Amino acid sequence: MFHPKAGRLAGLTFIFVALLGGISIAKGGYYFGKHEGDTLHFIDIVMRMAAGERAHLDFMTPIGVLAFAPVAALVSAGMGIGKAILWSQLFVAVLLAPAAWWIAARRLTGGVAILFVLFVSVLTLALVHGEAEPALSISMHYNRWSWAMTFVLVIAALVPPKAGRGAAADGIIIGLLVAALVMIKVTYVVAFVVPVVLGLVRTGQQRTLLVALVAGAFAALIATLWLGLGHWAAYIGDLREVSASTVRPQPGLPFSGVLTAPLYVGASLTALAAVIVLRQAGQDIAGLLVLLLVPGFFYVTYQNFGNDPQWLLLLGVLMLAFVSTMPEEGENSFGLQHRAAAAGLAAIALTFAAPSFFNLAYSPFRHFFVEAEDYAPVIPGAPESADLFAAAVRAEDPAVRVPLIAPGLGLTEEAPLGDEDEPGPNTPVTFMGEEFAACTLDGGMIAMFDAVAADLDAAGYGGRTLFAADLLSTYWLYGDLEPLPGAAPWYYGALSGYEAADLLFVPTCPIVGRVRREILEAIEAQGTEELTEVRRTEAYVLYERAEITR
Repeated sequence: MFHPKAGRLAGLTFIFVALLGGISIAKGGYYFGKHEGDTLHFIDIVMRMAAGERAHLDFMTPIGVLAFAPVAALVSAGMGIGKAILWSQLFVAVLLAPAAWWIAARRLTGGVAILFVLFVSVLTLALVHGEAEPALSISMHYNRWSWAMTFVLVIAALVPPKAGRGAAADGIIIGLLVAALVMIKVTYVVAFVVPVVLGLVRTGQQRTLLVALVAGAFAALIATLWLGLGHWAAYIGDLREVSASTVRPQPGLPFSGVLTAPLYVGASLTALAAVIVLRQAGQDIAGLLVLLLVPGFFYVTYQNFGNDPQWLLLLGVLMLAFVSTMPEEGENSFGLQHRAAAAGLAAIALTFAAPSFFNLAYSPFRHFFVEAEDYAPVIPGAPESADLFAAAVRAEDPAVRVPLIAPGLGLTEEAPLGDEDEPGPNTPVTFMGEEFAACTLDGGMIAMFDAVAADLDAAGYGGRTLFAADLLSTYWLYGDLEPLPGAAPWYYGALSGYEAADLLFVPTCPIVGRVRREILEAIEAQGTEELTEVRRTEAYVLYERAEITR
């Protein structure tokens, strides 16, 4: 069933996981250098789940429950959030490593198999989302986990297994991974389910597909018994709400930019060239399946913050795997031997992917060697986050950004982007007859949240629920406020939780000015008779909502 070197591959897989996971945990806490807002959003969800709240039913998020469940389980058991993040990554890696090894041992050989399990291990255990920026961040960990699982799925489906028994195990792995992706980030299922299913059929793995369907159905049944039938309707509702959102329709470049921007056009051409090379080598099925993968590659990259084409690693492995199935003789229309052309494209894909990959791979080591004195607690005084630290230079000393208004120079509140139909970023927003000038928070988010929460507590608003007219409403993490029922820890475009709020918080300088505008306009449209101003500081205006029936 296996090549004699499968044991060596298992040993290397263990070493990769143990080394990357071990050095991450050895620091004794988690230290990050960017994406403070994303981290607060992450903590908000984890603390809610650790307290017994249910994703999609008790709060709104488009991310699946399994993206946060491992961390929440460890936090509810008494572990600090920082350590829980790192141990959760290791937990996922330990579960995924045997699947990656099994699929690699049955389908890949030599260095290709080693590269594959290395890529899966790095994606699972990295401490940065990708790209070439070295600052550490747990943000978007679910994208890395989802890519790692997708790598295993695609290799299992598109590369035929070696002779021998194992179809049942293959099917179980595929079915469980698809179920996991549904409950982590469904985008990956939408993008890749068609090529995975067709790949299994066209490579003669019909029995594997049948087992996968049974395993996936069983996993769905277990998940329904665990979460309840209403979970799925609520999850779909959250996904529909986010897909219709005007706040963050995509977190980066437009779709055309992901294909043709200078940074990405080389990767796009490499993917298309791979299809051509495979078909010219007589690998029609492989060429068709890679062609079906390409739209998914682009779509997921478009959906993910940073637009990092991490699929290039997978394309490189696929092309190397297909080399052994090509004829040793014969040339393509470019005069290149088929095997040389495929290997060359694999090298090009891996070269394009190298900056992001090495940033991912080195991040656990970089984390181990950070200077702890350069970091500050994310939530000062909170025991559950005493092992979670942000770069002090970013966490402290709040700073704001305001537009330069100089009418004599033609720089007005509307210039250069505003008009009556579409207010520009410099245009003030009017709420309840008061004008809020354009201003955004440009640094020191953690210090600002801590100071505001302390001020609210001192003013006697502890024990109340608060809805913030901003991207985040996580002030409750810093003081005695209560978590807002039905809230969206990250604002996506609806007033989620507003009807359950005691207080409306309007920041003078929000994280995202456009979000403040949209929220205040939506509230004013539905009526403000129940609102009364109760507190005003340099940083915010606070309104109390009249007693409402809940």
